[in-house]
Amino acid sequence: MGASLLRLHFHDCFVNGCDGSVLLDDTATFTGEKTAGPNNNSARGFEVIDEIKKAVNQACHGNVVSCADVLAVAARDSLGGPAYPVLLGRKDSRTASRDAANANIPSPISSDISTLVSRFQSRNLTLQDLVVLSGAHTIGFAQCALFRNRTYNESNIDPYFAGTLRSLCPTTGGDQNLGPFDGSPTRFDTGYFKGLLQQKGLLHTDQVLFKGDGSVSDGLVRYYSENLEAFWVDFGVSMIKMGNLRPPEGSEVEVEIAIRDNAQRLYAAKLVLIGRGDN
Repeated sequence: MGASLLRLHFHDCFVNGCDGSVLLDDTATFTGEKTAGPNNNSARGFEVIDEIKKAVNQACHGNVVSCADVLAVAARDSLGGPAYPVLLGRKDSRTASRDAANANIPSPISSDISTLVSRFQSRNLTLQDLVVLSGAHTIGFAQCALFRNRTYNESNIDPYFAGTLRSLCPTTGGDQNLGPFDGSPTRFDTGYFKGLLQQKGLLHTDQVLFKGDGSVSDGLVRYYSENLEAFWVDFGVSMIKMGNLRPPEGSEVEVEIAIRDNAQRLYAAKLVLIGRGDN
């Protein structure tokens, strides 16, 4: 579940900050993010977060840890990769927006490098953050619908690799058939970056990071392909930055606190706050 939980965390943070909004079901007052294009029929792991949250609540004798914090910690601990520190204190959103998810999460089918850089810069994340966080694709799989166009219509793809993908992804049908991001999809290694050097990026947005034109992103891909330790260290740094994205000012969030009365009986209290865009 590592790749799936990390993807949930990323999709949460890129839509109005890391506030757990991706976990919310639709209500009478809003249509949530689960049915947005980037998530519908592909995002998974919701039940895993529910189970972890239930266990944490039992251990803490109350609902005192936010779902957003649970998701951030679960994303790290399921990777089998860098053991970076997860900063805590996120507050859970009381609303979600399918439109915001559609607008803010880059399309893996069509986004070019300038679009990706712009989306990341708007969240104070750099080109290096973009490249190193994309390295999370060293684990996991993607659905055929996301790499079909690249497989059949793009020229910057290794021919043998394209043939392998076509056996997994026909021109019609099989949208949910899975293809691995690299040759070792269960190991958090440098296989993803090595694949880009060989024009074996699974998604369009993978391969645009390496064009062979000597660009800065090319240099970063080469660097991480040869330096596992640097990749792990820098990935942790970028994950901390992304995990610190806060809801915009004026957002309504909630936080649970545990309090004891004079008889030392434990109660959980819910506070509804108007966020300032920080903690």
